[in-house]
Amino acid sequence: MSAMTTDPVRPAALLRIGELARRHNVSPDLLRVWERRYGLLSPERSSGGFRLYSAEDDERVGAMRRHLAQGYSAAVAARMVLDTPSAPPVADRDAALAEARAELGAALEAFLDVEAQGVIDRLLATFSVEVVLRDVVLPYVRSLGDRWEDGTLSVAQEHFASAVLRGRLLGLARGFDVGSGPRALLACPSDEHHDLGLLCFGIGLREHGWRITYLGADTPIDTLRDTAMRLDPDLVVICAEREAPLRAVVREIAELSGTHRVDLAGRGASVELAHAAGADLLQDAPMAAAARIAREAERA
Repeated sequence: MSAMTTDPVRPAALLRIGELARRHNVSPDLLRVWERRYGLLSPERSSGGFRLYSAEDDERVGAMRRHLAQGYSAAVAARMVLDTPSAPPVADRDAALAEARAELGAALEAFLDVEAQGVIDRLLATFSVEVVLRDVVLPYVRSLGDRWEDGTLSVAQEHFASAVLRGRLLGLARGFDVGSGPRALLACPSDEHHDLGLLCFGIGLREHGWRITYLGADTPIDTLRDTAMRLDPDLVVICAEREAPLRAVVREIAELSGTHRVDLAGRGASVELAHAAGADLLQDAPMAAAARIAREAERA
């Protein structure tokens, strides 16, 4: 009879990394990153070389997850766990985001590129990408469009602000095709030049592990169809802020819907157009839509 192997003896209060990960619904790899990069955890070593985590480590992981859920970046969340017993009140966070949104708008509308970039730098150093886009960039973009339409903002201000934000968002979109997750193909139809909301949606999906092929603004429908046939994406999203560009290609979208899942998005999309195109309508905000689609894909 061969000798049976047993786990090294350890105190009951200490946890293996797999047990700690299961308690908090995170991966062991992520715990190792938090330990190595931020010094969040201080495991002991068993006689067999296994990492063993204490009740204090367990509490730190729980606190880390709470801070991340509030929208702080991982680096800031880790500092909060290590330096303070609890996170700042949500009201303080919301006030900071509102102040940053106002600062960003003031800089962009005064044609101050460096100052605007500095605001975005500070935001990304403190909050997650999703929170920065959801609570600062997208509300400002909506305000920008509304004020341009009612004449309270000049064409030059709208163009400058859009150009600066698009450049920064494209920087965040680097690595769009990295990974092995589902693929989304994103485009605006011909004669639709406003793509910031779609770009934010793509970044949101990428944050959930999707691969993104981004064709962007003013994409001919034949180009979109040929790319879809070549890549066979799991999702095609066509976004427009005006109805006319979507209505002009509704028949071609219906043909594409016969072979792929197609969603329409943006202010120009409607239930009636989606029905005519055989497509679904993304009615929720870009970051919420990205999170919902990712959850649905995980459950499928």
